[in-house]
Amino acid sequence: MLTFKSRTALVTGAGRGIGKAIAEELARQGVAVICVSKSADSCGATASGIAAAGGKAKACAVDVADGAAIAQASAALLAEFPIIDILVNNAGITRDGLLFRMSEADWSDVLATNLSSCFHWTKHLARPMTRARWGRIVNISSVSGIIGNAGQANYSAAKAGMIGLTKSLAREFASRSVTVNAIAPGFIKTDMTTDFVNNPEASAKILEVVPLKRFGEASDIAAMAAYLCSEEAGYITGQVFTVDGGMAM
Repeated sequence: MLTFKSRTALVTGAGRGIGKAIAEELARQGVAVICVSKSADSCGATASGIAAAGGKAKACAVDVADGAAIAQASAALLAEFPIIDILVNNAGITRDGLLFRMSEADWSDVLATNLSSCFHWTKHLARPMTRARWGRIVNISSVSGIIGNAGQANYSAAKAGMIGLTKSLAREFASRSVTVNAIAPGFIKTDMTTDFVNNPEASAKILEVVPLKRFGEASDIAAMAAYLCSEEAGYITGQVFTVDGGMAM
């Protein structure tokens, strides 16, 4: 078990996939978790599952593409919790397509959900962390933000932006003992990747560029996130950790 001292975490995109796995792992480590997703049903199911397993969790339905909604939710949560010690910016969507066929809405929706949401959540929740001189911020980026991916100009740009945001905020918050790191997952088995994971031809093509020759699990990302949120990771900031089976090495 890692070391946590009565911490509270907020995890976005916690209704499924990687976000759900992170919320569940943090709860297993004794952290009280605020599970955020656009759907009240999905974040509610995650929070209920954590509570049923003996953990502490609260569901909070927020459209993370809406900065005003984030501001309102943050104010309400900070009125309820003295401090939210840990922020995991995980929420993300895809709107894939080649650049010449990509609509402005597909571009702006992905940037708003995947990147601007990180700005809004961090702006509203990080100040109490800096005052307490302890905090952990983990941004879930992607190897697509490092090496790019044809047909994902919007997604890759957003994920690359998360890396730049991570490094800048790490420098801003370091003097207050708030660490900011990013995780860049590779091909992880989630609802978002079901189409090609379950397609033998597509899977074989993808695994050609994965040295470990297998897809990752959401638990692989959750384990790294939990470590970066723990006391043990207090001397790590501004870093990007690829969890990708060796793709981007």
